[in-house]
Amino acid sequence: MTETNTPDIVAIGEPMIEFALAKDAAGQDVYLPGIGGDTSNAMVAAARQGASVGYLTSLGQDAFGDDLMCFWAAEGVDSSYVKRDPNAPTGIYFIRPDADGQRAFTYYRKSSAASRYAPQDLPESVLSDARFLHVSAISQAVGDGPRDAVFKAIEIVNAAGGTVCYDTNLRLALWELDVARDVIHSAVAKADIVAPSIEDARALTGLEDVDALVDFYLERGPGIVALTMGAEGALIATPERRERFAPHAVTVVDPSGAGDTFDGAFLARLAAGDDPFTAGRYANAAAALTTTGHGAVTPIPPAEEVAALLNDSGRIK
Repeated sequence: MTETNTPDIVAIGEPMIEFALAKDAAGQDVYLPGIGGDTSNAMVAAARQGASVGYLTSLGQDAFGDDLMCFWAAEGVDSSYVKRDPNAPTGIYFIRPDADGQRAFTYYRKSSAASRYAPQDLPESVLSDARFLHVSAISQAVGDGPRDAVFKAIEIVNAAGGTVCYDTNLRLALWELDVARDVIHSAVAKADIVAPSIEDARALTGLEDVDALVDFYLERGPGIVALTMGAEGALIATPERRERFAPHAVTVVDPSGAGDTFDGAFLARLAAGDDPFTAGRYANAAAALTTTGHGAVTPIPPAEEVAALLNDSGRIK
C-alpha cells in the first residue's frame, strides 16, 4: 500500500438523524435531535480512541446532511468522500416508548440518499489504501445499490491486502431472514473479522451453544470472531484460541450502540497494534461504559475513560 492521507479505518453505511422523545423543563414532550447509524457510531468510537477513521456514504443536500458533516468534522471522522445527493433526503428516525415502556423506533429512510449509494460511487483508491474496512448487514440491507457497493468494497480491500470487519447487525424490518442470511453469510465468507451479537448469531444460524456459534463462523473463513453477548460480556476467537471477557459492573442506563462502540474500539486497538485478545478486552470495557448514558453516541467514552475502567477492574497494570 502506498503512503497517503487515507484513514486507517474506513466504514460504509447509512448515517441518520435521530429524534428521541424526552421531557423538557416544564414536563412537556419534546423530540431531541441526535446522530445514529451503526457504522457511523463505530467510527466515532474508533476516533475517540485515537484512531484515524473515515466514512463513505451518500447524504441529502439538506440541513440534516449538513448536520452530519459538521458532526463528523467535530469528531475527527474524515468525510472527504461522502457523496451529496440533491435528489434524495438524508434518513431520519424517531424513538419513543412503546406500550411496554421499551424504546420503539420509527424510520423514514425509504429512498434516502444512502439507500441510493452504488458501486460506482466508491472511491477505489481510498479503499485500496485503507488498512481496515468496516461494514455491516445494515450497510447492505438499505437497498440493492448499497448491497452491491459493500460487496465491491470488500473485493477492493481484499485485493489490496487490507482487513475487512463485518458486523452481522440484523434488522428484520429491512429484509426477510432467508435473504438476510444469504447476503450476510456471503459477505462473512469474504471478511477477515466477523462481529455478531449473540442474538444475531443465533437467529442467523439456528444454533444456541456459544462454541458452536464460534465454530460456525470460523469455518466460513474469517480468522477472528468477535462475539458480543450483552450482559454476559464478549468473546474473541481465532482458530487457535478463544477467550471470554466478563461484563464490567456498571449501571446500565441505555444499551443503545454498545455493539457499535465495541466494533469501533476493537478496530482502533487492532490499528494501534494490539493482538485480537488485548483489543477485545479493551473493546469490552468501552462498550460497557457506553451503556451508562443515554443514546448511542454521547456516552461513547474516550480512551482515558476506558483505560481507567480497565485499571479499576485490575485488568491492566
